[in-house]
Amino acid sequence: MAGNRDRFSTATRLRLLGEQTAARVYRSQNRRQDQRSRLTGRAAFLALIVCTLVLALAYPMRQYVSQRNEIAEQERLAREARLRVEELRDEKARLQDDAYIQRLAREHLHYLLPGETGYTVIDPGAAEQEREEQGAADRPWYSNVLEGVDTADRPAG
Repeated sequence: MAGNRDRFSTATRLRLLGEQTAARVYRSQNRRQDQRSRLTGRAAFLALIVCTLVLALAYPMRQYVSQRNEIAEQERLAREARLRVEELRDEKARLQDDAYIQRLAREHLHYLLPGETGYTVIDPGAAEQEREEQGAADRPWYSNVLEGVDTADRPAG
């Protein structure tokens, strides 16, 4: 009976030892799950805060970038306007010179000084083209439209 008691107490001890070990394992798993769940909750909260900040800053950043682009465009337009003003000032200064005015009158208006003989050379191709354009002005509009359609239908060549 003493042997039986030792065996029983050993079995009881083993069973108690197993239960204690199982309880420790269970507690450690619960701690890990608690730590994981706390970490996951913290991470989710942090992610929510980061997303909120990104969304809160997205619109102002977009406005900032678009305004910077608009400012750059306006600065470019101002530089172009300053260049145009300088060109116009130069042109105004040139127009104060009588020799420049005389040269413009000779080139564009075909003016001559007293005693000079003027010659005009006409390009035959240009004269023919001018006649065709004048002919179109003398006809009714619908004739010009029909001629345009006929011309478009002709093969190029």
